[in-house]
Parts: sequence; structure tokens; C-alpha cells
Amino acid sequence: MFEYHGWITVRETAADDDDESRLHQIVDELRLRIAQMDSPYLLDLRWMNGEPFIHLGGYSNHPSSPDVAGLFEQVAVVAPGSYGLLHVRDDEEPDHGNEVRVLRLVRGVVTEHTEALLSPCIPTVEDPVIG
Repeated sequence: MFEYHGWITVRETAADDDDESRLHQIVDELRLRIAQMDSPYLLDLRWMNGEPFIHLGGYSNHPSSPDVAGLFEQVAVVAPGSYGLLHVRDDEEPDHGNEVRVLRLVRGVVTEHTEALLSPCIPTVEDPVIG
């Protein structure tokens, strides 16, 4: 199974002095991407207190549906001032099947890390299968 939970604060620049019309263009572009993803899970872009945020979460059979890591990569390119985290658990990942992984978006770069607070999943989150 592929479980994921994440958020992104969308900003054009890290200086937090975004051109409002450009930020609206970026949000419109991201809104199109999100609509194309057609996710049955949580995938929401909304303005809160004058700032755009993306929230996402889901539990699917395969990591490619929807392409949440690709969304983080796109935000890194079009809005390099954005920041956020995506926690992912993919029990079929050959080298990381017993870990929660974290994609970190900061200053236009997405990096991947092991989430130490939830890993290893067995026995931290779940009991070992006996018998």
C-alpha cells in the first residue's frame, strides 16, 4: 500500500515578497495540474488568510496514482520559494518498505529523508506479524 500525507506553503520567492499577480498565475497553473491528477483522495489548493496552501493525503494501491511526488517537483520549479513536507509509506519499496519517508521541499529543491519518529514501521507503528 502507498500512504501519504503532506502540505505545501506556495510562495514565488523565499523573500516572502511575492508579486501578487505572478503568485495568482502560479496558483492557477498548479490548480490545473491538480485537476489533471483527478485524485479520489485529499488534494486541495486553497487560499487562507491571503496565502495559497496545498494539502494532500491518501491511501492507494500504487504510488503512481496520483503522482504526489511529481506535484512536489513541479511546485519546486514554478514556485521556488515554497516549502513543505510529504510523508510517504510504501510497503512495496524494495529498500525502504519498513520506513516512512519524508520529501522536503525548500528553496526549489526536493530531498528525501527517513522519518525517524515513525521508522522503522515495524515495531514502531505496527506489531510484527507472528506465525
